Amino acid sequence: RRLPNTDASRIHTLKAAVDKYGNTDLQQSAVNAAIMQEAGNILSRFESVCRNYRESYDTLIKANKILQQKTKNARLYLSHFIQVLYMCVQRSEIRADQLLLYGLDASHLLIPDMSTYELLLEWSKKIIEGEESRILRGGVPIYNPTISKVKVIVSLFEESYRTHQICQKNMEDCFKEVVDLRSSVDRVICEIWNQVEDRHKHLPASERYARNREYGVIYYKRKGETDRE
Repeated sequence: RRLPNTDASRIHTLKAAVDKYGNTDLQQSAVNAAIMQEAGNILSRFESVCRNYRESYDTLIKANKILQQKTKNARLYLSHFIQVLYMCVQRSEIRADQLLLYGLDASHLLIPDMSTYELLLEWSKKIIEGEESRILRGGVPIYNPTISKVKVIVSLFEESYRTHQICQKNMEDCFKEVVDLRSSVDRVICEIWNQVEDRHKHLPASERYARNREYGVIYYKRKGETDRE
């Protein structure tokens, strides 16, 4: 025999045992009431945590799709804004030393690395604060895109990023609950199987295996192996 190795098979095995016990006279049951009461309770709990994990995983997948689009938009608008800023410097409309307000290097005029969420957040803050600081000093605002439009796009990205982090944390917490409960589920299954096999140990092999399987006991045959005492 072999214990279930997936959560779905664990649930299926417990359900088989609970259903068999519920449809069998107490005197004829191969397992005692105490372990079956525990089995019923842990089955309900395990189904619940597995369901919560699946739902949290699906929610995370949806949040991730939204985040990817918002991230793409934020990078696009920030890159475009920086390119326009550099062109203003090259046309002498903005002094090169004012690029320091944005945290940019006036000697290279390169688009900064925004390949990660953290870098994108960092550069979003620098660019927005830099433009606002330059305007406060009397500078002419950059248009197409304006910094207000950039701020809207960045805020949508930030909101999506926070939502994604919450969904990620929730999914991890739900998965931990599943993992923490597996050992208890396996222990209950093992105890049920031990009682069932002990109750039917006097029966011929074929009948014994058939009755044990009614309680969810899983047997695997090796290649060339047949049922035998």
